[in-house]
Amino acid sequence: MKRILILGCALIWAAGAGGAVAQIIGPGHSISDPPPIPRPPPPKVEVPPIPKLDALPTQRTVTTPRSSFGDRVNQCLNEAAAGGLNQADSASYSRSCAAARD
Repeated sequence: MKRILILGCALIWAAGAGGAVAQIIGPGHSISDPPPIPRPPPPKVEVPPIPKLDALPTQRTVTTPRSSFGDRVNQCLNEAAAGGLNQADSASYSRSCAAARD
């Protein structure tokens, strides 16, 4: 008799608790948590073309000719004089200006 009673209780519990088991919320979660955001696709990896040994280079590097250091110093001294700098300030300005110019 006890076996039939235990079996009956188990069947009733399984039939009634089947829907409620799916609604149990695990630790660290709440009912209002939004679904996780999908990951972005991985970046595309493109292999650069390999240069051939017997081919000539396709890019030409043309640089503009740089003026001489003396020309750059003269131009910087003229700018310092136009700015009204004294002799000491003009000298330090012309050194830093000429070194920084292209």
